[in-house]
Parts: sequence; C-alpha cells; structure tokens
Amino acid sequence: MKGKVAIVTGGASGIGLAIVESFAQVGVNCVIADMDVAGGERAAAKLQEAGTPCLFVATSVSQPDQVRHLVDATIEKFGRLDILVNNAGLQFVTPVVEFPEERWDTLIGVMLTGTFLCCKYALPHMIKQKWGRIINVNSLHGKVGSPFKVAYVSAKHGVLGLTKVVALEVAEHNITCNAICPAYVRTPLVEKQIENQARSHGISEEEVIQKIMLEPAAIKRLLDPSEVASLVRYLCSDDAAGITGAALDIDLGWTAH
Repeated sequence: MKGKVAIVTGGASGIGLAIVESFAQVGVNCVIADMDVAGGERAAAKLQEAGTPCLFVATSVSQPDQVRHLVDATIEKFGRLDILVNNAGLQFVTPVVEFPEERWDTLIGVMLTGTFLCCKYALPHMIKQKWGRIINVNSLHGKVGSPFKVAYVSAKHGVLGLTKVVALEVAEHNITCNAICPAYVRTPLVEKQIENQARSHGISEEEVIQKIMLEPAAIKRLLDPSEVASLVRYLCSDDAAGITGAALDIDLGWTAH
C-alpha cells in the first residue's frame, strides 16, 4: 500500500484519526477532511513531522462544491486517489416526536448525502486508474434500530444500500466498496452519546454504558478506534480484493443473538 493516496473524512479525531495513523504506518499518503480546522491541521502537522506526506482540507461533506474541492485538492497535491474512507458522522438523541427537522436534515446530509457525494467525485479517478477502495465506516445501527436515534439509524441503513449499489457498478474497474459496522467505539462522539442517552432515559451515564450500550453485546466493553482502523486497512489491501458489497460487523457479538 506504500505510496497510495487516501481521503479520510472525519479524519481529525476518533475513528477517522485512528485510520489515518494506521495508513501512515504502511506508507499511505493521507488527506484529512474535517470541519474541525484546528484538529485537522494539528493531525496533519503531526504526521508530516513524522515524515508522512499529509494534507488537511476543511470540508463539509454535505456540500457538493466542498467535496469537489476536496477531491481536486487531493489530485493537485498527490496526482492520484486510491482510497476513500467515508467516516464523517454526528449524532443527535431525542424522541421522534421531538426531533428537530433541521437536525434530521443535517444528519442525513452528512452521513448519507455526504457518502454519496464523496463516492460520486472520487470514483472517476479510481475508474481511470482501474483500481480503488471505498470503505464506508457505518455502524451496527445500519442493521438494527435504537430508540431516540431516528436520523442516525435512517442514514446508516441508507449507507448500506449505497454501498451495495456502488460495489455492483464499479466491480469491473477493480474497485471494491464495503461497509464496516462497529458497535460502540470509545470516541468523542460516543462520549457525547452517553451524556445524551442519560438525559433522554433519565438514568446515570454508567447505567447507559452497562444497560444500553453493552447489554446486548457478548463482549462487555467498548471498541477501541484502532480495531476499526485495522479492518479498514485490511479491506484496502490486495488480500481483500475479493470482498465487495459487504457489511462487516465488529459488534462484540451483538447480532449473534
């Protein structure tokens, strides 16, 4: 994978940053796309200091013009685009009857429309070079539902359909497209969810972790971002060339019931 070029959305922190760091270990040049300018610039500077070429591009993935700029900046900097990791995400927790419509639009825009836009503008470059890998960092909630998360669950279910369509359309060009569906990962996004769930359910944050997040799982712990990053890296390798259109679980045994 040395010398390949990857865009990682939501790459300034959490799972995205773990993916960027994992790629850097094997010589992949990364473009970090994020709305967190300070975090993105800090992450890119750290990698460059370590000798890994890296670029940060401030991006709202729900905006077509910004996604086009992201891809154009990548090609201008590195001359190619081999890997796209759609990881950008956010959460809002409240009952359906109270769910603000503007929040619905924002979550769907980032996680579903954003994934579509990034695929749309990245794929022509992959098709041209006859090689590419697209990884959609989805969620266990792309397969199951949870109360109070209507926009998140809806977006993540949609991404699984998008993953299958893209996989079928571009297979002839030696491009694969897969989704990863983790259970709860210890990230800033999940830490915020714990707080919101506690408020919605009227229980303590520790009870949220034990009774809601971990109760259905066989392995009673949160995932580490590096575990997701390891699977992303494998799916981007030639060893995974036969895997496409798949939704791979890292769910701590949640769906084994």
